[in-house]
Amino acid sequence: MEIEEKLRLLSFHNALEMDEENCSLHDVKRMNDLYVSHATLPNGKKIRLFKSLISSNCKNNCYYCPMRRDHDQRRAFFGAEEYARLINNLYQAGLIDGAFLSSAIPDNSVRTQDMLIQAMEILRMKLNFRGYLHVKFMPGLEFDQARYIMQYADRVSLNLEAPNAERIPFLSPDKIPFNQLIDPLKWTRQIRREETTPVNWKGRWPSVCTQFVVGGSEEQDKELLQTTSYLYSELHLQRAYYSPLEPCKGTPLETHSPIPLERKLRLYQASFLLRDYGYTLEDFCFDANFNLPLEKDPKALWAETHLKENPVEINKADLSRLMRIPGIGEKGAKRIMAMRKIHPFHCESDFSQVGIQIKKGLPYITLNGKKPPVQPAFPGFFA
Repeated sequence: MEIEEKLRLLSFHNALEMDEENCSLHDVKRMNDLYVSHATLPNGKKIRLFKSLISSNCKNNCYYCPMRRDHDQRRAFFGAEEYARLINNLYQAGLIDGAFLSSAIPDNSVRTQDMLIQAMEILRMKLNFRGYLHVKFMPGLEFDQARYIMQYADRVSLNLEAPNAERIPFLSPDKIPFNQLIDPLKWTRQIRREETTPVNWKGRWPSVCTQFVVGGSEEQDKELLQTTSYLYSELHLQRAYYSPLEPCKGTPLETHSPIPLERKLRLYQASFLLRDYGYTLEDFCFDANFNLPLEKDPKALWAETHLKENPVEINKADLSRLMRIPGIGEKGAKRIMAMRKIHPFHCESDFSQVGIQIKKGLPYITLNGKKPPVQPAFPGFFA
């Protein structure tokens, strides 16, 4: 099988059920769409990641997955050396900045993880690959495998998919018990407490993340955020990703109703409030079904409830209080604290001097004890 054909069958985007007519194997741009994913690092830098499975053969029968055992489709796989050299060639040609090493599970999680480890070793030790590496943990891997991977990767991840043990059966009849599924994420916390050694890539331990399939297990947003809060506060994960279920032809969930993109947005907003702004689960408003309201972001809803009658005094409030104001993040709050030592805030226009659009936050602040006047819009400019 030609490499281009393997990439088509192994690509993460194969889940979209592209057919031969819509996927010319000789169209370079189209091939880039298949195997390159654009990712954003924690520092804001954007990179191009090679994102293809090493094998699409899978023993599991997850209800949402196009690679599921009972899904009638052609399968493909790379050898570890072939996989690693393909990644390195793309990197040397300037087409990618790094790679996401992952796989379906053909037979045994430990053996599959060893296959990914072998590819990682070839890249780092044999080919002197200097690019970014995100390595996927297979459910059921061993502790020593996890620790070894963490010495050479920039990021590691294990997808929980569902928020708890009660929801896992809605997505997969074959998944290991939830407590065993989450164990490797606990290991990462333990490992990252250890001192680094000269072996560690870039002299540090990698960042850690997970992913949930939103809507596939009929879970509530509150359940997702409960687990997310635990992952951030107790295991110190860097990121939780929320991937709305994409019903795939030939799977049991192919007729599932589409998941509103607004739900994904609200979950991310709430997730960042938990991780970066000091919010707790009790700070969020949930509807009767324990989901986040779609019509307004959770920070604005909290402000309406708590700050309308008790506004924040801009010239005195501490960092955490300033960050509760809609439109102000950590950087903005720090700029306010630095500026007010020199020039206290007197009016709305003062905020523009520190690069803050305060319009959304005006109802929730005072300036020297007074509510700021709202500047009228120029007639004819705004409908």
